[in-house]
Amino acid sequence: MYKEFISGIFENFFLIYAICIFSLYLWLAIVSARELIRNHFAVLNTNYDAIISSPFAPMITVIAPAYNESLTIVENIKALLALYYPNFEIVVVNDGSKDNTLEKAIEAFDLEKVTYVFDYKIPCQEIRGIYKSRKRAFNNLTIVDKFNGGKADALNSGINIAKGDYFISIDVDSIIDPYALQKMIKPFLEEPYRRVIATGGVIGIANSCKIVDGQLIEIDVPSNLWARFQVIEYTRAFLMGRLAWSRLDGLLLISGALGLFDKEVAIGCGGYYTKTVGEDMELVVRMRKYMSQQNIKYKVAYVPDPLCWTEVPVTLKVLGNQRNRWTRGTIDTLFIHWNIFLNRKYGFMGMVSHPFWVFFEWLAPIVELLGIIYFLVIAFLGNPNWPFFYVMLFFVYTFSITFSTYAILYDLLAYNRYKKKRMIIKLLLTAWIEPIIFHPLVVYWALRGNFDFFIRKKKTWGNMTRVGFDDKK
Repeated sequence: MYKEFISGIFENFFLIYAICIFSLYLWLAIVSARELIRNHFAVLNTNYDAIISSPFAPMITVIAPAYNESLTIVENIKALLALYYPNFEIVVVNDGSKDNTLEKAIEAFDLEKVTYVFDYKIPCQEIRGIYKSRKRAFNNLTIVDKFNGGKADALNSGINIAKGDYFISIDVDSIIDPYALQKMIKPFLEEPYRRVIATGGVIGIANSCKIVDGQLIEIDVPSNLWARFQVIEYTRAFLMGRLAWSRLDGLLLISGALGLFDKEVAIGCGGYYTKTVGEDMELVVRMRKYMSQQNIKYKVAYVPDPLCWTEVPVTLKVLGNQRNRWTRGTIDTLFIHWNIFLNRKYGFMGMVSHPFWVFFEWLAPIVELLGIIYFLVIAFLGNPNWPFFYVMLFFVYTFSITFSTYAILYDLLAYNRYKKKRMIIKLLLTAWIEPIIFHPLVVYWALRGNFDFFIRKKKTWGNMTRVGFDDKK
């Protein structure tokens, strides 16, 4: 009788938890669908030419940290130089690379070391030199060479150098859409009642895509299975997650691969925090806290367009390091700003967003592990509830592939990025095997991230070696 009582408690807990998380994801999917429709009609009535032709377009500084990026540095700088926007500068920060990243940039763009006056508004590692091109065509390109301090420190040095009122942080290994700046600045210009402090966009996966001189020429589904799993994952996250959170005014994360920020607010709250590996999420949360504490109405916007394409890991080792870091960064941010949790002072962010990340992002892999342990213990004791197990397994698997299928459908209807039938079929087949192959690995990497954060106190990024865009994976 006692065993049945305890078993009932555990089974009810796991059932209620599963219903809650799936109900929330369904709610986010519905909000995202409505927002995609609204955005589609809004874009039809938007005149982006007015932004390009306007002499009053605000200046934007594009900051691209680079560490050992010799494989893609030249292509990516070329892509940045090709951006369609009337008033921008590019600041590439060589964060003490140990390869020939700086040398390749100097040779490709005919750079020379110059005298450059700036203030350390935000503390960062010492800047060793500023490089500008001898060619007039590259007069908006600045290369910063500094001692290694990590990505957050590199971004802070770029903010110190920046001349623009807004800055956009990107990964230098990414390919940015030529129209990205005009689309991302739009929310800053059109919001009449609230101050827009940050804008994010959709990140696409460039593996197996055709890229020439830093420009995306042809989109294809990755041939590498691990990269293909990430296409499904990214599509769910960006089109069925962050879009909804933005609409609900609860977005806590803007991808480090592409984000546009109000420089004054970023400096006011201290810039990027250099002692975390989740600097992108931590900055957004801290900027939101800063605005709430100043009693200023604000907004974190989101542009549901594929504005940036990035190379994702194709090996389990590198992919595992990445997910481990994401987990540690999430935990770190949640604990640094724990006073937000269920705090009405911070509105929707405090009452919904932060608790959601605690219960259904951070704790979800732990709950899943506890469920597996519970089932193994019950099976060992010889009294498993097989009907409950089969129902839960069917429910979880079915919801997972349904959610992924809808994400693929959202992308097809909204952007039609993958135009050939074989691409869609390949993605749909991948969605069917993702819960069996990829999801268990993601859970394992998240658990390792928890172990490394709480037990090993790990603060490093881990090995993030890249293949380069010339590879067809």
